[in-house]
This record gives sequence, C-alpha cells and structure tokens, in this order.
Amino acid sequence: MLNQVQINTLKFVYFLKAQIEAREERGATAVEYGLMVALIAVAIIVTVRALGVALNGMFQQVVAAL
Repeated sequence: MLNQVQINTLKFVYFLKAQIEAREERGATAVEYGLMVALIAVAIIVTVRALGVALNGMFQQVVAAL
C-alpha cells in the first residue's frame, strides 16, 4: 500500500511528464508554423518578382510608344 508521500510524488511525476509532452507538441507546432510562414514568404517573393518583370515590360512598351 502506498503512503501519502508516495502518492503525491507519483502525482508530481505524472504532472511533469504531461508538461514535457505538452511542451514538445507546442514546439512541433511552432516549427510547423515557421515552415508555413517561410513557404508563404517565398511564394510572395516569387509572385512579386514575376509581376515586377511583367509590369516593367508593359511600362517599357508605353514609354516606347510615347
């Protein structure tokens, strides 16, 4: 039979284990969000560059026509 000190120690150990597991999940989630933000940033940069090149060509045609 367990005494009160042993029961409290086990409760504390289970509490610490739950905190560690929760922290690991939050860390994984933060990494996933970081990767998503990085991929979105790359997509935006590629799109802006493509639009910039297209707009530059269009403005060059307007300048040549003037």
